[in-house]
Amino acid sequence: MRFANMGQDCESCETAEQSVGLSETNDTEEIFMKVLIVGSGGREHAIAWKVAQSPKVDKIYCAPGNAGIAEYAECVDIKAMEFEKLAAFAKEQAVDLTVIGMDDPLVGGVVDVFEAQGLRVFGPRKNAAILEGSKAFSKDLMKKYHIPTAAYENFTDAQAALDYLKTAKFPIVLKADGLALGKGVLICNTLKEAEAGVRQIMTDKKFGDAGNCMVIEEFMTGREVSVLSYVDGKTIKPMTSAQDHKRAGDGDTGLNTGGMGTFSPSPFYTEEVDAYCRKYIYQPTVDAMAAEGRPFKGIIFFGLMLTADGPKVLEYNARFGDPEAQVVLPRMKTDIIDVFEACIDGTLDQVDLEFEDNAAVCVVLASEGYPVSYEKGYPIKGLDSFKDKKGYYVFHAGTAKSGDDIVTNGGRVLGVTATGANLREARKNAYEAASWISFENKFCRSDIGKAIDEAEG
Repeated sequence: MRFANMGQDCESCETAEQSVGLSETNDTEEIFMKVLIVGSGGREHAIAWKVAQSPKVDKIYCAPGNAGIAEYAECVDIKAMEFEKLAAFAKEQAVDLTVIGMDDPLVGGVVDVFEAQGLRVFGPRKNAAILEGSKAFSKDLMKKYHIPTAAYENFTDAQAALDYLKTAKFPIVLKADGLALGKGVLICNTLKEAEAGVRQIMTDKKFGDAGNCMVIEEFMTGREVSVLSYVDGKTIKPMTSAQDHKRAGDGDTGLNTGGMGTFSPSPFYTEEVDAYCRKYIYQPTVDAMAAEGRPFKGIIFFGLMLTADGPKVLEYNARFGDPEAQVVLPRMKTDIIDVFEACIDGTLDQVDLEFEDNAAVCVVLASEGYPVSYEKGYPIKGLDSFKDKKGYYVFHAGTAKSGDDIVTNGGRVLGVTATGANLREARKNAYEAASWISFENKFCRSDIGKAIDEAEG
């Protein structure tokens, strides 16, 4: 980013422009872009950090943002679901590009609202974001176009689901059809557990309207891998692989969360696996969406299971993963603005997407009690420890400003990321960096990246 202080006034911006040597004698035309990022979590902080590295960008806004994002962006008090307000702000400030980080606004159609007003925006339209918005839709799409996935059935009637379970093989997986903050998936080992799960999802509406429809699918075994990819409607460019840890406790115990940590690359995502996925999963998914009249532009997140029968799709997301973005983006060498614009313009085939030949590990620092209940408002100490330390990053997820302090304001508070020459070194660095941070009720998993040891023996 051209200017380090994003909170400066217009007069100081003009001074900064003069200081970088802009003059009438320049032979090449400088590009000065204004970018708006929509969201408030660790994913959006990672995006803002990456956007700030682009020499094409000289002003970043984030709506609504958080205390960490404020280091790079001017935070704007507009909620992610206030589409008309967001579009009006983008027009008023002459924003050149808006980047939608979150799933809810994408599924709700924010891109359609922006495009209808002639605004440039990165992310899938509503009819394409359904790839994440409805698990029933995505399963039916995979079945129709022969994309490898688990066997399944969709249900809109709770009694029909209960009847089906009486003949099912266990363990089995229940999935709320709609968005549920990454928590609408239940793995049931017995019929009794599954019947209780149906009541939770469909009768008691634990996940709200997301449970109006439910997917019951076979339980797959194998290694889970996440692969994020850029898509321009016809061309797909996969990013480097990652591996997430969803359960709250060590040893993959406890409740499902939005993610307690991740590492990149996955040692199990081999060149052979990559070649298979490109041929049978990635490009076929893009082609299928186009064939359905739902061309996808933006990010497709592929949640994969590496089974004994080959890679299969667990789920699709229509945006950067969180915390996956926090290990993938620090390894990305290509200017992210170039990639965003190529996706919008349909020229992704002309972009050379490059990543560092290194590794990254992210350890999420959470509030004790997450994901059920937790207290907020505790001051966070140690954030200054990351200044001027190359290869160490702290991405804010649930933080807020309170006077002179930055305080906890969510279940997942911070994502502490470190890079290294290899996964073992990156993990060592990440846990060292996690120890620099302290706040009341802090907890984190101690086994992020345990698969690294299993892979290397």
